[in-house]
Amino acid sequence: MFTDMVGSTASAQENEAGALKLRDEQAGLVRPLFAAHHGREIKSMGDGFLAEFDSALRAVQCAIDIQQHLHERNAQRGVPPIQLRIGVHLGDVEQRETDIFGDAVNIASRIEPLAPPGGVCISGEVFSQVRNKIPNPLEKLPPTTLKGLRLPIDIYRVLMPWSDRKGSSGDDGAAPIDKSRIAVLPFVSMSPDPNDEYFADGLTEELIANLALVRGLKVIARTSVMEYKKKDKHVSEIGKELDVGTVVEGSVRKASNRIRVTVQVIDVATEEHLWASKYDDNLDDVFAVQSDIATKVAASLPKNLALPAAPVPALQETHDMQAYLYFLQGQALVWKREEVPIRQALRFFEQAVEKDPSFSRAYASLARAYKQLGEEGLISWSEAIVQGKAAAEKARATSPDLAEAHAMLAELSFMADDPIAQQENEAKRALELNPNLAEAHDLLGQIAGIKGDIDSYVRHIEEAYRLDPLSPPTVRYLGRAYFLAGRYADALEHWKKTLHLDPITSYHGLADYYIAQGELERADEMVKEMERISPTNRATYLKRGHLAALNGDRAKALEMIAKLDAARDHGWVTSPYAAYIYLALGDVDRFFEYMFAAVKSHTLPMSNLLFSPHFAQVRQDPRFEQLISLDRQLNA
Repeated sequence: MFTDMVGSTASAQENEAGALKLRDEQAGLVRPLFAAHHGREIKSMGDGFLAEFDSALRAVQCAIDIQQHLHERNAQRGVPPIQLRIGVHLGDVEQRETDIFGDAVNIASRIEPLAPPGGVCISGEVFSQVRNKIPNPLEKLPPTTLKGLRLPIDIYRVLMPWSDRKGSSGDDGAAPIDKSRIAVLPFVSMSPDPNDEYFADGLTEELIANLALVRGLKVIARTSVMEYKKKDKHVSEIGKELDVGTVVEGSVRKASNRIRVTVQVIDVATEEHLWASKYDDNLDDVFAVQSDIATKVAASLPKNLALPAAPVPALQETHDMQAYLYFLQGQALVWKREEVPIRQALRFFEQAVEKDPSFSRAYASLARAYKQLGEEGLISWSEAIVQGKAAAEKARATSPDLAEAHAMLAELSFMADDPIAQQENEAKRALELNPNLAEAHDLLGQIAGIKGDIDSYVRHIEEAYRLDPLSPPTVRYLGRAYFLAGRYADALEHWKKTLHLDPITSYHGLADYYIAQGELERADEMVKEMERISPTNRATYLKRGHLAALNGDRAKALEMIAKLDAARDHGWVTSPYAAYIYLALGDVDRFFEYMFAAVKSHTLPMSNLLFSPHFAQVRQDPRFEQLISLDRQLNA
């Protein structure tokens, strides 16, 4: 493998000290990755390296890992970029003291400059060793004659997740952008009182909710777009990250009883402003402003599937402005994961329905607040279900066609382990009313997995991911769905791409992948990352115990089971976790003992049992069918 920094000579001429600092930084990043992939540094050329590996696959995996780390590093604001080109070739070399020589070295050095900045190129010999063994697509380049060689050789480019891919759909080879996929970016608050920032967030969420009801539009969920709040990113970059063709952005100023709103609709491909407007109205007119913005945004989209003359369905359910402001303040807080903001949100929603007992969306959000408190362990599971269901049923009774009410009932029924048909009917009704509800797709995917329908499982989770690509739960579900469906390359690519969004889950998934591949050393590296990030996490205990058992370290495995049992005494669900470790220890009887306990506590990981390669050995045991049958009887 040859690596080389892009533009290092020019950088040194402009700022030698800065260039040296970047060289040292890239060396500090690259060297540990060589070691992690069992590579050996032969020599450093200042701004690049020559390294050798004991397999072509490990060399390419290392190259991809290097570029992934650099891509994530370069995405940080305010840092000068470091870009490498990497070339990999397979062939015999001659060892002379600490250096290596030969045609293979020369060819690798000639391949490296063919890689794009941030990219990797490999020879045909390497391609034959790694094809179908890495998640990245490989693109064959035109036959290339390298310096010193009389005949051209085959060169392939490793396509990274951020690579520009060739195709036949446009002049520049890029796939056409779907303009009906739309992201409403967080509106900027221009209000003189910083405490009024919630109003800008609320207007953003209300516009998302309005547009989500327009048939034909795919609207990115609030969870993902709020990741861009106060982040200075270009529209084209956001469009690429969210896979959208249209972006809405704007600002809000609230002062006393007046509001001023500016809004613009931007075509991501051309950066053309499709529509822009300003509103200067009384606060009481906010509903009319929202409705007008949503209608004109929908009508401004080229080839929009909605009828331009048709008004966007209205969300207004209250004429009490104070109730509405309470609602918006709650919405700005309810999605957080900490106790104080969630309880504040709960109180705001309670005040909203006290002011207007017919405000159904406030009831639906009240149900969400109870659900959040339960999921975070801040109130008991049973209290979250009872209180949440009561609020969600009130929302449905008040507005039978409110999609959010049906979605919350579906989620709370899932938490309560109610009959699957009940959960499924509510989730399907929610999507009939609003096809853009990512969480309803998530839930239907989980239900499909429990029922053993792996294709529907993946399809629903993929749709949820397209609607909410930065949501940690959805990221988590998709990697697991790919893994359970046997799409291991897709799972590997997904987990590596989403490490920054949900690191514990992604490293957990990567550990499972490497265990399934028999690469226990690589799995251990993933578990060490989990221990570094969250050493007392239940998933960390599970994977350390699982790996220890596979490596024959019974004492460490039992230590992890003890930690999981202690966590169970504090109310956490751990029976299935301990069962995994007992199975890896070869204690099948204890595995089933813990899994039957999981049935009684309604925590059986059904989709994992049915599809995970880790449980293949117990699927032939007669107790397995008894376990599955008992759980389905209890949930019929």
